[in-house]
Amino acid sequence: MQFSMPALRRLIAIVALGCLALSATAAEPAPAPTADNIRKAVEAWTNGRYKAESVNNTPIKGLYEVRIFNDLFYVDEAARHIMVEGEMIDMQSSRNITRDRLDEILAIDFSSLPLDLALKQVVGKGSRRIALFEDPNCGYCRKLRADLARLDDVTIYTFVYPILAQDSETKARKAWCASDRVKAWTDMMMTGAVPKNDGKCDTPIARIRELGADLGITATPTIFFASGRRLQGYAPPDAFGKLLADNSSVIKR
Repeated sequence: MQFSMPALRRLIAIVALGCLALSATAAEPAPAPTADNIRKAVEAWTNGRYKAESVNNTPIKGLYEVRIFNDLFYVDEAARHIMVEGEMIDMQSSRNITRDRLDEILAIDFSSLPLDLALKQVVGKGSRRIALFEDPNCGYCRKLRADLARLDDVTIYTFVYPILAQDSETKARKAWCASDRVKAWTDMMMTGAVPKNDGKCDTPIARIRELGADLGITATPTIFFASGRRLQGYAPPDAFGKLLADNSSVIKR
């Protein structure tokens, strides 16, 4: 049975939280033992869902081309690392090495954030802190909100960051202009209910947009942990909980 590349990429996203495909190059057959090891490793990494149709040498020594359906991937001779759409992934641990490295590079000093511009919500003791950039039209932000509601010890600083749709700012302004901003924003993110007011009050949205641009935030949700580590996009509850636990202390710089 053949699978479309969109189906393959969905699987890779689930398995590794990231993907990588490079341009095809002329290739010659790889030595049989190496080719066999690489083929088995890649097929195991896809949980047996996909067949590695060929394994070939590339012009780069130690880097092998693997064909799956109508696309090419690149694997090292140790049959451990695969490159998918610009990102390097450890097939043994499913760790996205590229994304983890970017998280290190893009980390910030949490104490430098202008928290006075954010909506503050304390859940339980609130000893763990996160800063969250959200757009009211962000579907993954809504999923994250539902997950955050189940936590028992976190302070959430929400930066209203309307960048996704034409009516994002209208919705954001109405939440900010509500009598209870935190409740209005949380309810809107959880249920989609937009507050019923004209949205004509002073808001920090312009300043938050400038902050987001300075921090290079181009998508929502974007989360910063107390350690300064950045998380771009949605992470499932177990993964997010581990990140929160591991990054709740400020890293001394």
